[in-house]
Amino acid sequence: MCTVLGVQSIDELIDKTVPQSIRLKQPLGLDAPKGESEALQELKDIMAKNTIARTHLGMGYYGTLTPPVILRNVLENPAWYTAYTPYQPEISQGRLEMLLNYQTMIIDLCGLPVANASLLDEGTSAAEALHMLNQAKRPVYLVADSVHPQTIAVVKTRAEPYGIEVRRQIMDLL
Repeated sequence: MCTVLGVQSIDELIDKTVPQSIRLKQPLGLDAPKGESEALQELKDIMAKNTIARTHLGMGYYGTLTPPVILRNVLENPAWYTAYTPYQPEISQGRLEMLLNYQTMIIDLCGLPVANASLLDEGTSAAEALHMLNQAKRPVYLVADSVHPQTIAVVKTRAEPYGIEVRRQIMDLL
């Protein structure tokens, strides 16, 4: 690369391309390199200093517990984010496979002929459920009053052209 660019070294290349005004005047004060085990232990020690406090994420957030077997085999499957080509890890393909596995599991567990799984967000998921309801010829869609107002708005927008009545229902979801 240096030959093609007509410079003698990487340092000369940097001198010609990076303005002096944004360069550090002294070397970085970095510690000696660490092995993987040492680095992981240091990160665990830092994380142990965190204070676990009450979350205030707002409406529509519900605390959940995802079983480790689901985390490892569905959400953290390394085949879905490890590149098999030098330019693109196939996380999008992994998401599709994960959703297909989820839908298949729900169909099997619930004895349903179909199941949905949204690629987007809570509002879109609720609207997709409403669409499935419409396919089953159900004229009323109940929505818990604790659902985020934006999600309810998406559902109402989707319901109107189908002529589906959306009723807010007081429900204890937790």
